Amino acid sequence: MADELAPAYLITGGDRPKIARALQRLRARIGEEGVEVLSAREAGGADAVAACNALGLFGGSSRLVLVTEVERWKAADAKAVAEYLGAPSPATVLALVGDVKSESALGKACAKAGEVLVYDVAKKQLPRWVAEQFARAGASAGEDACRTLVELVGDDLDELATEIDKLATWAAGEPIGAREVELLAAGRAETSIFALTDAWGRRDIAGVLEAAEALLERSGRPRRDELPRLAGSLASHVARVRACQAVAAEGARPRDAAVRLKMHPFAAEKGFAQAANFSVDELRGATVRLAELDLALKGGSRLAGDLELQRALVDVTRPADAAEPE
Repeated sequence: MADELAPAYLITGGDRPKIARALQRLRARIGEEGVEVLSAREAGGADAVAACNALGLFGGSSRLVLVTEVERWKAADAKAVAEYLGAPSPATVLALVGDVKSESALGKACAKAGEVLVYDVAKKQLPRWVAEQFARAGASAGEDACRTLVELVGDDLDELATEIDKLATWAAGEPIGAREVELLAAGRAETSIFALTDAWGRRDIAGVLEAAEALLERSGRPRRDELPRLAGSLASHVARVRACQAVAAEGARPRDAAVRLKMHPFAAEKGFAQAANFSVDELRGATVRLAELDLALKGGSRLAGDLELQRALVDVTRPADAAEPE
């Protein structure tokens, strides 16, 4: 914030942790005794204006009217606020928080009378953002750890911030690596299989078996339900790696493939790297073998599901020339 507070601020964007810090700084400048918080769920634009004018009657120290969720407001609410900002109450600051475009009527009114603060994080900058949050929490995490956390948790900044705080507390000043993130971070269901897919991608048979068992142990589902889910997730990953391999053969780069294949840039980079470790025939064979596993797990085999999974994981991970003789 500038030394002199503006009459109005519109604070928007997807970086909610940064928005929260901006609001904390603003409230600290004003003092909690001078803060009134409203929600656009109950308060309209006219209500916010009335609060600003009422607070202005007291004079003396600065006052703050903070309104959240202003994306709920209608045109009439924005018009009321715009008219107020033509002659705002002295010593009163109006802070509006919500998913509002800067080019909207409300955004233009706030920009004319005060400031529009947009806090966003581009997806490709997420690892850097994670590193900054670790540093802010007094923790040290390497690039691999930051990328791993993004891959495991996804791009929800609130969820990332929660995991960062948890990891920073656990580390107690010690460096945080990718392995610690894998063990401690709570991943989303669709991304938590990455430890298995990473081991498969580097053709690490022991790592694949260990990761699969860890996923089965950590799952809250019955083992009979988790086995086909795990097999299906790996099959989907192999399909993505095959797509990356085909695009790479055309001379495209990972960032181009990310757009074309609708993949996260990190996933595309990893897909290209893993595709280079397999031949076209090996990936085709892996697809067939995993389809056979799916059938076996759904009643097509008399063997235990765990054994079927282990055998298939070994088959799709080891090099073709290392296969057992007939």
